[in-house]
Amino acid sequence: MQLRDVELGDVGAYVRMRCDPAMMGDLGGPLPRAGIEEKVERDVRRAAADLDWIKMIVPDPAVPAVVAGSVTLWSHDSQDGPVSEIGWMVLPEFQGRGLGKRAVRSLLERAREEGRWGLVHAFPAVDNGASNGICRSLGFRLLAAREVVFAGRVLAANHWVVDPGTDLA
Repeated sequence: MQLRDVELGDVGAYVRMRCDPAMMGDLGGPLPRAGIEEKVERDVRRAAADLDWIKMIVPDPAVPAVVAGSVTLWSHDSQDGPVSEIGWMVLPEFQGRGLGKRAVRSLLERAREEGRWGLVHAFPAVDNGASNGICRSLGFRLLAAREVVFAGRVLAANHWVVDPGTDLA
């Protein structure tokens, strides 16, 4: 597995991840198809400027066109002030292979090596057993269940936090 920066050619993967009812079931349902190109363009610019780490998960480096999902680490303002947040999505045909966990670990290891991002938060849906399992297995601490806003939708999520410098399991 390898991680690479998002590219303009990743529109198809974004559509599959963000506009599919099954993929978005824990995130309030599918997003509209309109605007995905613009989202990819913004993400490419932010990744190129090193403002956000927006990585595509490539399961086999020998076949770089095949993308299994994405993992992203970014900073934003929250109800508690500025936070660094990590999020990930793995397409159905690649789920259950450990790719999500490896991708999250890889980005957190990079954060540790670069001394960047500080405490990293994750907010998987309360009912998303796989993503909550990734948090648990990588050394995140569960703080509480809380409501979060994603794409204008209020969701029930678990609030996890990890210090990549000291807590990464």
